[in-house]
Amino acid sequence: MTQDAPCDRARRAWIGPLLSTLLTLPTAFFAFVFVALSPMACDSCTTSEADRFNPSFDTAFTVFLFGLTVPAGLLLAAWALPWQKRHAARRALLAVLAPVSVLALYLLFAGLVDWP
Repeated sequence: MTQDAPCDRARRAWIGPLLSTLLTLPTAFFAFVFVALSPMACDSCTTSEADRFNPSFDTAFTVFLFGLTVPAGLLLAAWALPWQKRHAARRALLAVLAPVSVLALYLLFAGLVDWP
């Protein structure tokens, strides 16, 4: 095999997934904390406001919880790809998409809730 063959092992293939993990996990944790504390936004709501907020929050919270599987899956895929040079672009893309998906998931949650 030549030195630039696509089957060559990438020496620093672990850097992208590691940085993504170090960014994604705390981001997901703090996003979960903000999502879990968001019902306090309706502590002083009137009955009609609470009747609109509570069902939308329940739906958005469920979507957020199940949606956390997306960044987890992206991280797992970034780590699980074979550490060969030919997978470097895919690994980098997965590593970048993991924290971005957490932010997108939080924005989806905020958009689904009917805030008072």
